[in-house]
Amino acid sequence: MTDAQLLTSPLHDRHVALGAKFAEFGGWSMPLEYATGVVKEHTAVRESVGIFDVSHLGKAMVTGPGAAAYVNATLSNDLGRIRPGKAQYTLCCDDATGGIVDDLIAYLQDDEHVLLVPNAANTAEVVRRLRAEAPEGVEITDHHTTYAVLAVQGTKSDEVLDRVGLPTGHEYMSFEEAQFGGTGVVVCRTGYTGERGYELIARNDVAGELWDALVAAGEEFGLLACGLGARDTLRTEMGYPLHGQDISLDVTPNQGRVGWAVGWKKDRFWGREVLLAEREQGPERLLRGLLATGRGIPRPGMSVTLAADVPLCDVTSGTFSPTLKKGIGLALLPSFVEEGAEVGVDVRGRREIFTVVKPPFVDTSVRES
Repeated sequence: MTDAQLLTSPLHDRHVALGAKFAEFGGWSMPLEYATGVVKEHTAVRESVGIFDVSHLGKAMVTGPGAAAYVNATLSNDLGRIRPGKAQYTLCCDDATGGIVDDLIAYLQDDEHVLLVPNAANTAEVVRRLRAEAPEGVEITDHHTTYAVLAVQGTKSDEVLDRVGLPTGHEYMSFEEAQFGGTGVVVCRTGYTGERGYELIARNDVAGELWDALVAAGEEFGLLACGLGARDTLRTEMGYPLHGQDISLDVTPNQGRVGWAVGWKKDRFWGREVLLAEREQGPERLLRGLLATGRGIPRPGMSVTLAADVPLCDVTSGTFSPTLKKGIGLALLPSFVEEGAEVGVDVRGRREIFTVVKPPFVDTSVRES
């Protein structure tokens, strides 16, 4: 895909003015990092506050009589566990294989309105699958390119939103509808960094004004604009899987250790029978964390071995942790490899030793009230 074919955020010009380096992500040209660099952006989120443009994320509305019931009968998690005004991490699985088509957030407005936020590259497929089986009266509308998503993340995120008159302090995984500049904004207590924070969904025509107001309000708190590079290091420190690397159509929720996002007692959801059978038998591989004992930094695709000549798998995600000052990663290891074991990773021809651990790699405040 050429640069001319890539979609751009309504905030693209602001990123250019900030000296952003861009990268292709899910068919979009998005900021990878700014002049400050990934480590400083990462640290700003962990210690104060950062702002991300994540407008590449999908936005789809499921509406009509029985909309929530339909979502509950297809996606993995149980919407019956939450009330209107709450959000839920859930999975769209393939009915035949149980593989993960996408992981997404469902925002339950009421019985007839559910907002879904899938990953950029998978939005069209999630919408297609939902439309294919939707009962009469239920409609799925793709708003991928008409709404922007801004993420304000970090210990000072409440203070920044307070300064621009947006609601704060609501429960983790909940949302409120507010007004900014005479336009509706959905303020979600969600995020992908492991820190306290909010995601704001707003129409494209107000996104620039909202970004400017948040940046100005955050100046006294040391707010930095953050790119997808810092987003990746932050989520890896939390062990949050990335679709297309750690989880995919070839990986089931059991294998990816996201079975907690499955409503196992529900009568229906895509992939239910095959996933129940795998759960009963036990998956043959599990997504686990890798923590460097030395100076090695793992990268996706690097070989993981139990001994020098016994290959196990490849690293799925890997990076340098700015918080720990060590290499960390994720890998789909055979289930017989237990936590605490030592494995080798081929880092540019050197066999570096890593300890198998259960993420997160760092402690954070994401669920604090």
